[in-house]
Amino acid sequence: MNLLIDAKIPYMRGLAERLGRVRYVNGADITPADVREADALIVRTRTRCDRELLEGSNVKFIATATIGYDHLDTAYLAQQGIGWANCPGCNARSVAQYVECALLLLAAHGCWDDGPLLPAEVPAPCVDTGVFGRLTLGIVGVGHVGTKVLHVAQRLNFGRVLLCDPPRAEREGGEFVTLSEVAKECDVVSFHTPLTPAAEPHATFHLAGESFFTQLKRGAVVLNTSRGEVVDTAALKAALAEGRLRTAVIDTWENEPQIDLELLRRTFLGTPHIAGYSADGKANGTRMALQAVAHHFGLDDAFCRLVAPPDLPPGFSYLPQATADTAGCEALRLYDPTRDSMALKAHPEQFETLRGNYPLRRETPLEAS
Repeated sequence: MNLLIDAKIPYMRGLAERLGRVRYVNGADITPADVREADALIVRTRTRCDRELLEGSNVKFIATATIGYDHLDTAYLAQQGIGWANCPGCNARSVAQYVECALLLLAAHGCWDDGPLLPAEVPAPCVDTGVFGRLTLGIVGVGHVGTKVLHVAQRLNFGRVLLCDPPRAEREGGEFVTLSEVAKECDVVSFHTPLTPAAEPHATFHLAGESFFTQLKRGAVVLNTSRGEVVDTAALKAALAEGRLRTAVIDTWENEPQIDLELLRRTFLGTPHIAGYSADGKANGTRMALQAVAHHFGLDDAFCRLVAPPDLPPGFSYLPQATADTAGCEALRLYDPTRDSMALKAHPEQFETLRGNYPLRRETPLEAS
């Protein structure tokens, strides 16, 4: 079997070869000529798998080592009889870790105090988690990631948590609220939806648009770690400029990697689509993608258990010189997104390079490393 694999997918080399002959190409550079003789592709979000790429090829199956799959033209794949799989939940804990650490930093820098919000780059005093008890968090999209973020909210003792997920509400009923209720009542809103086009039921394209920001509780904070197009950049910038938003934490952007530099400057944290980039999440995605290919072609997948992230070095701290030490918070020693934000704000033109050369990050407790 011939496999074509995105060269940036980690922990893949030496294991994928157990499935067949492998060729590695950078995901953004994959062409129709590259895929023509491939039986299977393993890709990430930078490879658009549609008629333009696949027509006339030998491809029978595509695995994307990601939760999202809006880069796959699933209608075309179904029409051509090409199987596909994504990796639901592979990096859910990683994204929840990002959200938790962003919330801790917001609290440490005075986001919900009466004074000014200190820039994330300034070393913070200790984290007062008691502030969360008087706040309401809105989680928009309560799937694998949103559920993990709910666990974070419970651990941080948020005063209230409102859940918004129209598809789940339609299927299950339960205590879900509307997006309008989230906007009006929440101090913090975190987005965790897939990207679905405007023509589809429960479309999420520009879900957070002008109407959402007009209704938003004054002084609220918005976090987007879902897909960039879920939030309307122009509406978000207007809300920030007018003071309706206290600040924003943005990991996913419209038009990546050509991101809006004005929005980047205005964010408390602005990172290069790396919320799910823990070594644990990457290993999960690689393992699940390899398993999907093996299952599709009826091959043994026992070797997939060998996919594992590296251990942390002794005395590890993700950002030794800043908040990780002064906040006295183990969560921030393990991962401090300030480092990723500073790197992107200093060199936004290196968006893809920062993603492709991401430093080691683990989800597991330091003492267990």
